[in-house]
Amino acid sequence: MDHYDSQQTNDYMQPEEDWDRDLLLDPAWEKQQRKTFTAWCNSHLRKAGTQIENIEEDFRDGLKLMLLLEVISGERLAKPERGKMRVHKISNVNKALDFIASKGVKLVSIGAEEIVDGNVKMTLGMIWTIILRFAIQDISVEETSAKEGLLLWCQRKTAPYKNVNIQNFHISWKDGLGFCALIHRHRPELIDYGKLRKDDPLTNLNTAFDVAEKYLDIPKMLDAEDIVGTARPDEKAIMTYVSSFYHAFSGAQKVPGAPCSFLARLYHSHSNVDLSGICDLHCSLWQYQILNPLSEPTPQPQQHRILNSLNEARDRTHILMDSSWTRFRCTTMLRSFSSFQTESAAFRGPELLLAEGALCFKDINNAWGCLEQAEKGYEEWLLNEIRRLERLDHLAEKFRQKASIHEAWTDGKEAMLRQKDYETATLSEIKALLKKHEAFESDLAAHQDRVEQIAAIAQELNELDYYDSPSVNARCQKICDQWDNLGALTQKRREALERTEKLLETIDQLYLEYAKRAAPFNNWMEGAMEDLQDTFIVHTIEEIQGLTTAHEQFKATLPDADKERLAILGIHNEVSKIVQTYHVNMAGTNPYTTITPQEINGKWDHVRQLVPRRDQALTEEHARQQHNERLRKQFGAQANVIGPWIQTKMEEIGRISIEMHGTLEDQLSHLRQYEKSIVNYKPKIDQLEGDHQLIQEALIFDNKHTNYTMEHIRVGWEQLLTTIARTINEVENQILTRDAKGISQEQMNEFRASFNHFDRKKTGMMDTDDFRACLISMGYNMGEAEFARIMSIVDPNRLGVVTFQAFIDFMSRETADTDTADQVMASFKILAGDKNYITVDELRRELPPDQAEYCIARMAPYTGPDAVPGALDYMSFSTALYGESDL
Repeated sequence: MDHYDSQQTNDYMQPEEDWDRDLLLDPAWEKQQRKTFTAWCNSHLRKAGTQIENIEEDFRDGLKLMLLLEVISGERLAKPERGKMRVHKISNVNKALDFIASKGVKLVSIGAEEIVDGNVKMTLGMIWTIILRFAIQDISVEETSAKEGLLLWCQRKTAPYKNVNIQNFHISWKDGLGFCALIHRHRPELIDYGKLRKDDPLTNLNTAFDVAEKYLDIPKMLDAEDIVGTARPDEKAIMTYVSSFYHAFSGAQKVPGAPCSFLARLYHSHSNVDLSGICDLHCSLWQYQILNPLSEPTPQPQQHRILNSLNEARDRTHILMDSSWTRFRCTTMLRSFSSFQTESAAFRGPELLLAEGALCFKDINNAWGCLEQAEKGYEEWLLNEIRRLERLDHLAEKFRQKASIHEAWTDGKEAMLRQKDYETATLSEIKALLKKHEAFESDLAAHQDRVEQIAAIAQELNELDYYDSPSVNARCQKICDQWDNLGALTQKRREALERTEKLLETIDQLYLEYAKRAAPFNNWMEGAMEDLQDTFIVHTIEEIQGLTTAHEQFKATLPDADKERLAILGIHNEVSKIVQTYHVNMAGTNPYTTITPQEINGKWDHVRQLVPRRDQALTEEHARQQHNERLRKQFGAQANVIGPWIQTKMEEIGRISIEMHGTLEDQLSHLRQYEKSIVNYKPKIDQLEGDHQLIQEALIFDNKHTNYTMEHIRVGWEQLLTTIARTINEVENQILTRDAKGISQEQMNEFRASFNHFDRKKTGMMDTDDFRACLISMGYNMGEAEFARIMSIVDPNRLGVVTFQAFIDFMSRETADTDTADQVMASFKILAGDKNYITVDELRRELPPDQAEYCIARMAPYTGPDAVPGALDYMSFSTALYGESDL
């Protein structure tokens, strides 16, 4: 029987998930309960010729509720109220609730008012209470009752079926196979169970619902779509529907009430009916092989041999299946026969006798009881054997799965542990290998529990007499041996890795020490080579002496440097010694530096070669700097004499041009003598030029012995020659101007005095402001336009200065064209406010400070009749300024 084949899963062994009770508030729950409870109520109300459509509306007046209770209890309730008022409805519902309470049912939070008001939740709760009391509470299976009894009955009936695992009254029924298994267990001709598929729940559910409604008179209380489309079907709806199966199938073993009246009617309607179908009970029992088991001793469960597979165990369930169907038919026939005999006697009908030699009903009933006990014992043994075999199959599959997972995990691990990749690894790679190995050890330790589980499962299979224990033991022993070998290899690899790590750490420390000392020493040598080869440029004897001193200090450090070199090479030799002693296979060079001992030795030899070269170069440079120093001193001595001489001559010429000693002819003669003495000084300048040429050839750019450079001397000499020539030329021009204009010597001296007074910078030239002040002091009253016109005359090149020659030309023209004294007096009169005198305050207020002080110093006190204290005579001052009176 292929529909009893064992499924290679452990579904039977696993409890169902504990669902969240809050799902009961889901609208899907209400929909399922509405349909199921309505169908259940109608299955009883139709016996009274009525039904309900809307469960919360049709029970509101209490009439159909009371009728439902009378039908399912077989008792009469109090007379209902027929009024339509609310009080009548509440009275009827209270009568129904009181009847329910009288049956020992405690109603919690359910009142008549809620039912009358159409409260859906309360109405469904009340109907569920009725279902529990009248359809589920009286169910009893092996000392369990109500819900637990119904669940145990379902588990017993569906145990032989594959893919069926009834653990609750919700998700265990979603695939529909549980309903189909219940029907097939009692009426195998109604469903071809072998064609059902677990992955097609809609077909399974609709098949069970249709068959139950058509052949078992169980109304369709559920919708397949609602069950499949809900995560967790409603438990109450499922329990209500399953209880209908229980009563339908268990009722076949009870004495029905209907056949008696049916047989009586059959007798009166057909007095000569052929009752061979009922009378041939002996043949029927013989046909279904009942007499032999009844006449044999009842076997005990321990007398059965141990089965080796679920297939063999499930093949034996046909005995129970056939016995169940035979018991159903025989019981029906026996009860019918007994009822017929009773009713026949009651209606004075003919007595039906059994054939001669047949067992009497008492013997059959007694033997039948023994058979039922034997069947019960056999069923219990077979179920226990099925559970044992399922447990064995589960353990064997679990053993195979865990063993396969473990073997897949261990595959290649031994080869990995035997690798000697650490022999050519660097320290960082060794540390990475150690971390990887530690991770492997952690993984190995975690798999210890798996190995112990495998061994424990193998032990349990042996204790449960698993038929294939030898192969399990062999595989388990192989896993254990391999596990021990992995442990030994793991420890050996760890020791090798740690030993290699320690050696590489020592070498790494030496490498690091080598790098720390080699790097600065290498930098020192490179710096030393750069310094020794550097082309030094010095300009003084002090600089070369400083270089020589630094070189001597450097040579003093060479012995210590040689010691450091030997120490660095010793570190490298220590590494080589460790490598040779412990046969370490170095994968590369020093990771901290690229400086090799060969480079250090090569650079050291180069430094030693450069030292004497540097000595020679410094000696030669020292001699050259001594020669340069002599040239500096020689040039400095001459320059310090010539420079001041030129400066002195420049000052003397300036004084001659400014001072007013003697006539212009005397000044000219004096200047020509100066010119001659200057020209006679030229050889000393030429000698200094020769010394400068030597300094330039020696590339001497500075000279601490003098502040004069040859450029300074040249410029000073050229200025001196230019100044003496310019001064002589100016004096000559003054003489020509004087003679041409008819200016007296006194006027010339006066012009010189005025010019020198307003030449504040003493440069021999007046700037614009000085010239303006000079004109105002001489009485010129002019605006900006007039002053600009005068400046265009005295400064045609717009240099911003007025020379003495231009001043003389301007003054000579002015004295020739106008009465200069009158103009000055007119100007002072304006400043004095038309008074004949001017005060000191007015002069200081109206004139620049230097001009005001000049006038104050030269003006005589005013002695006129209108004089005031401090009055000055500007008229006599103006006349005296231009030589018209003696001041």
